[in-house]
Amino acid sequence: MIVPVNNKVEHFKEARLPPAASAGVIGWLRQNLFSSVSNTILTLVSVYLLSLAIPAILDWAFLSSQVSGDTRFDCKVEGACWAWLDQRFGQFLFGFYPEGERWRVILAFILLFPALIPWLTQAVPGQRYLRWFSVAYPVIATILLAGGLGLQEIPTDKFGGFMLNLIVGLSGIVLSLPVGILLALGRQSKLPLIRWLSIGFIEAIRGVPLITLLFVSNILLPIFLPPDMTLDSIVRVIIMVTAFASAYMAEVIRGGLQAIPSGQYEAAHAMGLNYWKSMRLIVLPQALRISIPGIVNTFIGLFKDTTLVIVIGLFDILGIANAMVSNPDWLGLSTETYVFVAVFFFAVCFSMSRYSMWLERRLGNQRH
Repeated sequence: MIVPVNNKVEHFKEARLPPAASAGVIGWLRQNLFSSVSNTILTLVSVYLLSLAIPAILDWAFLSSQVSGDTRFDCKVEGACWAWLDQRFGQFLFGFYPEGERWRVILAFILLFPALIPWLTQAVPGQRYLRWFSVAYPVIATILLAGGLGLQEIPTDKFGGFMLNLIVGLSGIVLSLPVGILLALGRQSKLPLIRWLSIGFIEAIRGVPLITLLFVSNILLPIFLPPDMTLDSIVRVIIMVTAFASAYMAEVIRGGLQAIPSGQYEAAHAMGLNYWKSMRLIVLPQALRISIPGIVNTFIGLFKDTTLVIVIGLFDILGIANAMVSNPDWLGLSTETYVFVAVFFFAVCFSMSRYSMWLERRLGNQRH
């Protein structure tokens, strides 16, 4: 299009839309599924296999299943037997927590969301007050779950099921991140004592399986405590899980710190910022942004590792499942039981993965 302005001619090119074959659904399919001959073959083979598997799974899990019955002998169908859910679902969620007090667990779970929201996103109304609530939430949740202030006291040996996985996993996630940051900074410290202690802790913990640390927490740790001092078994597990995750977290964050150009450190020094201010305002935000995939991967691994508490006698959701399938009334329903457990873990881990991807895109847009 030609437009005369002040006896001059300026040329403007009309904006052209991308070809229909390279945009939208068709473009996505061509780029991700049919970008080459090998990808096309793999896509077609995958579609064929899914066309065989999905109908069979749906038929087994839903169409030909049975959801009523008092024992496995009441299931007269060829599909899945979900009759045990009616009697065991509460145990899978709450373990041996008294039924009349389970409202406290539900309330603690509901209050978890306003405690997490101000740290997971921004521009939330009343964010400042929500952060104060987040600080108070551990005390509130402990009182709700264990008792006190007029609430009936519940011994922690009654904790179990998915509730136990959530308590151990969430505590480890929340505590391991700041400890991991301090260890990563300590490993790069110029003070020899701090650097050697940090390196020693990280390498010692990373060189030992988590299951060994759990045995240590359950058997050896009480030996080193004063005779009149005892630690709750769940507290000991949380300490060891946090230590284990912190060592791996420190290495993930150290990788992010090493990826920061030296010019960033020099710029912070030129601005007159001391060590802690330069780390808090300039270096750490960039390092954590780079480390998001590794951090979330560590969190997901930590949450799945909470099932190891079964080896020291705590009945998490997997422990409840093992106990149920060994019951003569439900013997032989291991497939249904472990599928149910897998769905719980998949829902939590997939949610963390999706949030990680959203956070990466959001921080990437802010940077640009």
